Formats: sequence, structure tokens, C-alpha cells
Amino acid sequence: MKTKKIYLLRHGQTDYNLKGIVQGSGVDTDLNETGQNQAKAFYNSYKNVPFDKIYISALKRTKQSVQPFIDLGVPYEILKGLNEINWGNKDGQMISVDENTQYWQLVKGWNSGDFGLKMEGGESPSEVEKRLLEAWNHIISNEKEENILICMHGRAMRILLASILHNDLRKMETFEHHNLGLYILTYSQDTGLVIEKSNCKEHLKNLFC
Repeated sequence: MKTKKIYLLRHGQTDYNLKGIVQGSGVDTDLNETGQNQAKAFYNSYKNVPFDKIYISALKRTKQSVQPFIDLGVPYEILKGLNEINWGNKDGQMISVDENTQYWQLVKGWNSGDFGLKMEGGESPSEVEKRLLEAWNHIISNEKEENILICMHGRAMRILLASILHNDLRKMETFEHHNLGLYILTYSQDTGLVIEKSNCKEHLKNLFC
């Protein structure tokens, strides 16, 4: 297998991000003006990369973040396995002080290794990890695709990176994720996965975000 270069991108900003509203897989929001500008800035910085394929979640904020590349004719595939975690009855709700406390209690449980914990009606990290790994294995199985662009979501990115790099979901919180922040990884059977860039925001330096 040839070495693959994987550009792993979080979607651009939405009004829910800006307002502090819970935004999981149960919420399908559009990019706001800042998010659209972030997408344009990323495109301008990486438009010369010969992407073989784009993979996005089933939520439109990911497609909107890479739309300029799709408009160029780069083939893309929607994978529901890349969707954000489902926050259950908290999806679409403003984050109150009590809910913020509940969230950090949940994260504390995850950090201690209880990956079955979840919001009422939502998904646990273990459940999300299972579908993410199915999507990941599908993506890396195509030997002809050498330059790959993946656009997904913050918590899902944390789960995926902790799983594929450390096989330990307790590492989730170590992976920061700015809107339109970029991780670049290389993958081969000989070397495995290697991170080249982490949460890179150089392409956004001229934006107020």
C-alpha cells in the first residue's frame, strides 16, 4: 500500500457554535458567514492539493465546508459513520450553567474510562467509536486514494483520533479542534499513522474567528 495523506478537517463555524448551543448529530445547521469565510480560506490554502476523494458526514455543515473542492469536481462520499455524537435531549439546547456542569461530569467519567456514559437519548463514546472505525476502515481500504480530505465534527474527531492513534478514548480531550482546524496525518502499513499537523489554523490567520 502506498502512503496515504489524510487531511482531517472540522467543519466551519455555525451560529450554534457562536451562541453556545449544543450541536450534535440531531442538529443539521448551516455555516454562518464566518464559517463560509473559513471554508474559502481553507480552499485558497489547499486548492492545489490533488485530492483523490472527499469524505463527509451526513450533516450539511461538513459539505458546505468543502463545497469549493466539490465544485472543482473532486468526488465525494457521504458516510453517516462520520456524524457528530448524538447529545440526546441536549441537542439544540442553549448551554446553561447546570448543563455545562453536567457535561463536564460526563467528560470526567469518560476520562476515568467509563465510555458507556451518555446524555439521555444520546450516544456514548463507545457507540460513536464503533461507527467511526467502520467509516475509517472503509476510507483507508481504497489503495488508489492517496490524498484524502475528511470533514467531520469536533467530538467525533476527538473520539476517532484517540482511537486510531492511541487505542484509548481517555486521550480524547488532548485533541483540540477549532472550527475549520486541520489535522494532517500520513498512513502506511510500514509506519502506521503519523501526525504531521495538529489543529492547524494557519489558513485562518487573516480571519477574525
